[in-house]
Amino acid sequence: MNEKIVPFEEKMNKTIASLSEDFASIRAGRANPHLLDKLRVDYYGTPSPLQSVANISVPEARVIQIQPWESKMIKEIEKAILASDIGITPGNDGKVIRLVFPELTEERRKDLTKDIKTKSETARVAIRNIRRDANEHVKKAGKASEISEDVQKELEDEIQKLTDKFIENIDKMCDDKCKEIMTV
Repeated sequence: MNEKIVPFEEKMNKTIASLSEDFASIRAGRANPHLLDKLRVDYYGTPSPLQSVANISVPEARVIQIQPWESKMIKEIEKAILASDIGITPGNDGKVIRLVFPELTEERRKDLTKDIKTKSETARVAIRNIRRDANEHVKKAGKASEISEDVQKELEDEIQKLTDKFIENIDKMCDDKCKEIMTV
């Protein structure tokens, strides 16, 4: 890998990581504790990650159980969950909060797969934009006579191979997530 295109590969890796985070937050009818990763709870005036104020577990396939370290945090955690876009109403017994995930309807599954495909296409566009920036960078170096025409051609080929690899990765992630959503 040429050092001239390493920064562009890093940007592509960040795009894939971001897409992976987006996919983790899409619920598939099963309880996934990563759904709560971005949730912040007001802990004595400081927005804190939910994981730092409570124990999160999955006792059943469609239930997430949240056990706060301090019982007075139950109200704050419930408030944060209701304010988020998770779409589930929390229930509590005074000690633990339970999020029960309903079975997804066929229509909701189709909506989620459309959302997944939209996020995937956005990631593909981001990868292509990074490719364009990388190619412009290489062409500028060629015009400034910093690199030979042969090296410029090699770099452009390498950038295209890198782009193809990342697009293929996005397609695989999209297919896997759609299969997960559509599995009843």
